[in-house]
This record gives sequence, C-alpha cells and structure tokens, in this order.
Amino acid sequence: MPSEIRIYFDGDGSLKPGFAAFFRDIRARADAVRRKVSIVATGGTPERDFAIAMRKHPAARNILLRDSEGPWNQNLHASDSIFWMVEMMESWFHADKDALEAYYKSGFRKAALKANPNFEEISKQDLIDGLKAATKDTTKGKYHKTRHAPALLQSINPALVRKAAPHCERLFKAVLDDLR
Repeated sequence: MPSEIRIYFDGDGSLKPGFAAFFRDIRARADAVRRKVSIVATGGTPERDFAIAMRKHPAARNILLRDSEGPWNQNLHASDSIFWMVEMMESWFHADKDALEAYYKSGFRKAALKANPNFEEISKQDLIDGLKAATKDTTKGKYHKTRHAPALLQSINPALVRKAAPHCERLFKAVLDDLR
C-alpha cells in the first residue's frame, strides 16, 4: 500500500478545492488507513509535471487525471497511472444535473444540456455550448470554468458520476483498491 496518493489534475489551480471535495470518498478511505491524499494542479504542462512528480515522489501512488479533449480513442495512452475525463471534466456535471440546477437556481435551463445518457460521448463543443446555453439567464451568468467549476465539483454527487462514467469509476476503483 502506498504511503501517499497524489492525484494530479489537468487544469487551473482554482479547481483544487472542487476536486478535493469530489474525491471525498477517496480522502476518507485514506484517512481511515492513515494515508495522505494530495490533489495537485498540473497547469499547462501535465505530462512534464507528472514526469517530475514520478521522480520526486517515487513511493507515492501518482495519478494523472486528464481531459481527453476529443472522443475517447483506445489509442490514447492508458495505464494504471493515467485516467481520463472524457471529453472534459464538464461531462461529469451531466451525471448530476439537479446539482447544477441547485447551484444556478433561477434561470437555469436544464433542457439546454445534451440528453445523451452516455455523457462521455458528448463532444467538447456540445458540452461547452450546452453549459453556456443552460446558464446564460442565471444570476451567476454563463458557465465559467474557474468561477463556477470548483463549486460545481463540490456539489455534484460522485456516486452518480461513477455510475454513469466508466472512466471515472475506473479511477475510483483503482485508488480505493490501493487503499485496502
């Protein structure tokens, strides 16, 4: 069992509190077995930052969480250390549209979001366009990644995302298995 789990996510550092909350089940399991979980933003160079992390923290379970930026393709590098948000983190929001509605409140248009139950197949552009259309009339304004995503990640239910997103479930299963 590794002494520490380090989850590096591809994105702005402002997302860290959101990811920390989203991974609350992982953090709780780690606390129970006296292990540390660190959530780290990679910024604009995920591969380089992750390679450095692997060298600096060889005893840790180092994980890289990436947006695929396009349709899932089996040729994307997959390993026991790299996990994918398909096509992008915002696809996870589709698993818990009620949480989005509760966050944005009045003016939120749930129907503007793609109805595809396999939201890992919704294109990046459709995800972005749908979120902007669904939120344009809210008091919080149109969806903005660094202003809204941290709170949305904190409010969506990880169990719903895991159930609907095979890639997310793969990540949780791998990490939770490491903490047994």
